[in-house]
Amino acid sequence: MNFELLLQLIINGVIVGLLYGVVGMCFVLVYKSTQIVNFAQGEFLLVGAWVCWALLVYLQLPFFLGFLLTLCFMAVFGVFLQMIVLRPMIGEPIISVIMVTIGLSIFFQSLTKWIFGVSPQSYPTVFDTQSISIFGLNIELAYLMSTVIALIIMVSFFLFFKYSKHGLAMRATAFDQQVAQSLGISVKQVFAMSWGIAATVSATAGVVIGMVNGVSDSLSSIGIKVFPAVILGGLDSIVGAIVGGITIGILENVAEFFDSQYLHIGNMYDIAPFYVLLIILWFKPYGLFGTRDIERI
Repeated sequence: MNFELLLQLIINGVIVGLLYGVVGMCFVLVYKSTQIVNFAQGEFLLVGAWVCWALLVYLQLPFFLGFLLTLCFMAVFGVFLQMIVLRPMIGEPIISVIMVTIGLSIFFQSLTKWIFGVSPQSYPTVFDTQSISIFGLNIELAYLMSTVIALIIMVSFFLFFKYSKHGLAMRATAFDQQVAQSLGISVKQVFAMSWGIAATVSATAGVVIGMVNGVSDSLSSIGIKVFPAVILGGLDSIVGAIVGGITIGILENVAEFFDSQYLHIGNMYDIAPFYVLLIILWFKPYGLFGTRDIERI
């Protein structure tokens, strides 16, 4: 067994899994505050990556300036999307709202193809050295940057929800919207804020992945790949999203290793997380950290 390759893949899995966890937190954030599963989450990654690429290529901006402008744009984009498209759906059956998010997913995929084309594009060189060697393992500098960013986002989420006024309002809204409204909390404002944060954080992951793999339509599939991580951890658990993301990231890479070395089935990298998802749901239908919801009739 090639243990060096296995270790390399596990480390890559942890790094990518942290990004999955960050996107998974956005799923949880939107679900907890609005009770909506956003199937357009992957398109937030795609739109953010394309916007940053356009700023760097067409306007020739420095990377970090273009990155910050992208985050500002995505924050406004998320709030605007919630206000114009999703706010009129408040009170409608949940399946109708879910279908709207699926429609948004298809719309933004088509829109980005129309604007930017279907060919993958590479980001301009950001770092003079693309990778560094740590204990004999080659690590992409973009992935190291993503690890730092992911950890900062996770700590920021914790501090935001625990100590800030808006974070406490979002927690109260997630617990009971009617009670929160009776306490003077603007539920509509909480909804808009949750979508703005989700769009901004997802765009961060999209830019980082785009730096390594280039920008293409495949970025939108990250939303579907992250969904098993969210279900695995629990749809209403921030901690579960992080644990689920790291677990799925490692599983993908370990499955690829054993498939390439021994099984030779093919495509195990993509389908292994869904097999694990099914097994977990057989025994823990609410996920590893999800709240068990019991309804009495």
